[in-house]
Amino acid sequence: MEGASYLRLSAGGQQRTRAEEARKHLTECNLCPHNCGINRKEKIGFCRASDKVIVASYGPHFGEERVLVGTRGSGTIFFAYCNLSCVFCQNCELSFGGEGELLSNEDLSGIMLRLQDDYNCHNINLVTPTHFVPNILQALALAAEQGLQLPLVYNCGGYEKLETLHLLEDVVDIYMPDFKYHSTARGERYSKVKDYPAKVKLALKEMDRQVGGLKTDTTGVAYRGLIIRHLVMPGGLEDTKEVLRFIRQELSPDCLVNLMAQYYPAHQAFKYEEIGRRLRPQEYREALAFARDLGLRLAD
Repeated sequence: MEGASYLRLSAGGQQRTRAEEARKHLTECNLCPHNCGINRKEKIGFCRASDKVIVASYGPHFGEERVLVGTRGSGTIFFAYCNLSCVFCQNCELSFGGEGELLSNEDLSGIMLRLQDDYNCHNINLVTPTHFVPNILQALALAAEQGLQLPLVYNCGGYEKLETLHLLEDVVDIYMPDFKYHSTARGERYSKVKDYPAKVKLALKEMDRQVGGLKTDTTGVAYRGLIIRHLVMPGGLEDTKEVLRFIRQELSPDCLVNLMAQYYPAHQAFKYEEIGRRLRPQEYREALAFARDLGLRLAD
């Protein structure tokens, strides 16, 4: 099987070394750009997560990108909490409410193996994983020792820290970040972070350096590379164009871009008049035409 970078590390014990390095953040957490610096065994920071992993659900998912779903589904693990506070979040019960089951790292390892051995999924898809990187790395080390071979997908909001991404080099096979905004003002208004564009650009370049453009096997299923998601928002066409220009100019030409049209005013979006409505078809058509004109590789 192609992919599964973490197996190379596990064989030499490096996987456990990475896991131990990441564990330091549980007592002084600086995993993401918020740099809370707190002991997560005693307090909670911006993301609201403690030192224990919380899984909301897991199983084969057929609603992801076609290159991840294949014929057997993407083996998704949905984690609770998030390091962003998006006012339009469609999974607010998880990201804000922390809905899910408190699990040990051994339990998480077992879930990974079940997705491979029982469900026969194409990959392990970690959804909103940033704040649980220490737990994930330990679980991966355990699972790899028991035969885990599936490619690992890091499905995140894009607000990542370079030092954490360095811990994930040769661990993650497929990075799938959001690139939500190019505008600093929009990032602060809608996700409550003041430096989203600056951090996501650095993160995307690092992800691209690590894994490059998206690669698929003979059946069309991805095993390595970069997939970028961008949700087109009401009234946000000019910002979308800047996001797409950055991708075209700064990243590998064969990275995959999923330009998404499924925005609707969830969570607290109704409090913001400009985004308190559904996306109009014409808005999405204009964004899609612009992406095609740039020559981007677009998801089906």
